[in-house]
Amino acid sequence: MRHRHGETTPQPDIWTGRATNRVQWFLALIGAACMALGIALAVDSAWESGVVPLTMAVVGCIAAGLLVLFGTLAFVHVALRVDEDCLEVRCGHIGLPRRRIPLSHVVGAEFAPHVTPRHWGGWGYRWRPEKGTAVVVRRGEGLVLRLGDGHTFTVTVDDAEAAVQVITARLRPKAPGQPAH
Repeated sequence: MRHRHGETTPQPDIWTGRATNRVQWFLALIGAACMALGIALAVDSAWESGVVPLTMAVVGCIAAGLLVLFGTLAFVHVALRVDEDCLEVRCGHIGLPRRRIPLSHVVGAEFAPHVTPRHWGGWGYRWRPEKGTAVVVRRGEGLVLRLGDGHTFTVTVDDAEAAVQVITARLRPKAPGQPAH
């Protein structure tokens, strides 16, 4: 966009990053195998124990398979997007769960070099009273947001240091006379 005298207005910068966990694909295969076992039992069963135990086995295998399959696929990867106004975290292939945090609610951002699922109680969307909330899809670097309400939000993402720099730059108060984004 051009203004008078050939000046250009900077376009809003959008920073994106992601983290992936390939181990989750293995767990998704286990979920698919459970579902296949349930279907195989339903189609070709010679159980002499009766219909009730067979039904329970079929439903149990399919339910466990769906739970593992969809639970792991939701956290195969996480995508982080930072624009001028907010940070958005989207998980999995359909983007759920999703969390949007306005930058006006963020008071600080820090680089975390060693985020581990073990410290958060596993992979996924986690909450621990003493630590805050996190989206952990793999072990490694991440960023920690300090929110205005005293809580923290941690997310594993590749090149987390760059994300912290972008977020921190957007948190700085604007100098008098400088246009707000």
